[in-house]
Amino acid sequence: MKYSPIKSNGVLVGLLLGAAIFGFVIWGISYSLGPDDRALKMALNIPAYAFLFVFIYLLYGALTLGYETDEKGLTINWGVRTIKIKWEQITEIIEVKGSSNLYSILGVSWPGYMIGLYSAKGIGTARMYATKPQDGFIYLKTESGFFGITPENPELKKILAEKAQKNLEIIDMDRMDPDLKGKSMQEDRFYSILYKLNLVLLVLFGVYLLAFYPGSGAPRFTVLLLVLAVALFFFSIGNASRLYNFSEQGGYILMLVGLAVTGIFLILALSEISLK
Repeated sequence: MKYSPIKSNGVLVGLLLGAAIFGFVIWGISYSLGPDDRALKMALNIPAYAFLFVFIYLLYGALTLGYETDEKGLTINWGVRTIKIKWEQITEIIEVKGSSNLYSILGVSWPGYMIGLYSAKGIGTARMYATKPQDGFIYLKTESGFFGITPENPELKKILAEKAQKNLEIIDMDRMDPDLKGKSMQEDRFYSILYKLNLVLLVLFGVYLLAFYPGSGAPRFTVLLLVLAVALFFFSIGNASRLYNFSEQGGYILMLVGLAVTGIFLILALSEISLK
């Protein structure tokens, strides 16, 4: 029996974001660096195309994500990967309700999609193959690892419990002791302010280019600065969220560093006007 994950716009969101971000970055590198900058151009293109390849694979995984049961056990399908979990290997089945406090250890997520190793504060770590786990998920403890899944059909959790001959436990994250659940990054106002400032500064940088160079006459150096600012933004938010899990101050500092460097890039770009 096959089961689909909870419906989401994860594939569409990923496709739009990927097309916009990688399209601009690859174009920006090509536009801003000429034949005399081959070494630098290669140094930027190699990671750009490498990340693009990984992103395409992640997007393919989102498109093929699904769960399947048979007489032997549960199968998680993702991309070209197939994870088989035998019924006798399942030790606990937990239905996690409410808003979970999830942190990436080695994973990737965007609205409507989450894949990789994550830490759910108050519960434990899990390899997530999910669409909307922030609103609840099924947490499977097995002999081969811990997994988080989000099937659309609520009957799957009952089938898992019946086939594995385990009781279905329920954990309501909204009623969990705040000290056990931990401080959520999404509910941290200071972190939210830093995130929004980084995003606003990046948008202002783009608006500046569109306002003063509406055609194709933008200085190559300025376009390169914007490409680096975009890369820095995603590096900062990605690593700050991971660091926040271990140190709130560390997450703040990384976001502040990203904000400062993007600000410097914008100042250098604005100097192009005054130098004319």
